[in-house]
Amino acid sequence: MYSNTGGQQSKATFTGAVAKFAAEGKAQMPKDLAMMAVAYENVYVARVAMGASDTQTLKAFIEAERYDGPSIIIAYSHCVAHGYDLRYGMDQQKKAVECGLWPTFRYNPALAKEGKNPMTLDYKGPQIGVKEFMYNETRFSMVDKMNHANAETFLATASEHARQMWRRYQNLEQLWESPAQGEES
Repeated sequence: MYSNTGGQQSKATFTGAVAKFAAEGKAQMPKDLAMMAVAYENVYVARVAMGASDTQTLKAFIEAERYDGPSIIIAYSHCVAHGYDLRYGMDQQKKAVECGLWPTFRYNPALAKEGKNPMTLDYKGPQIGVKEFMYNETRFSMVDKMNHANAETFLATASEHARQMWRRYQNLEQLWESPAQGEES
């Protein structure tokens, strides 16, 4: 959701989040803005969450600045509209990464030119349930109070989305680790 327009949902809003124009919770899975940028193959792309790893965040900013070309850093930013005490914002960012809904990585095309793997997964896949992340925030937990069946469906959809992203990013990382088809060893 983005607050500068009155709390509307966007295509990148997490599944199950309640917003002004998604009062019963957003049913669709969010689009993966980072993967869309990686598809260009000549853009430095990182997804970061300082609460999960300040070191990974710093590395991403340094690499992005050094990259000779366009760079995009997509950073998790907690917000008062998420419906929790923001003094726990960094903890909540960490949970977003740990549940797999905010996979952190760095994609550096300059490494591919050197024959190295451009994709660095900085998270190790989903390690906690999405509910542990989502239900700390009113934007998700209020759906359970309004319609428990919908809330369960949203949790299942979000969990599947976290697993899909993990497999997708793992596959991308592994693509660069193995020799290209048809090449001789």
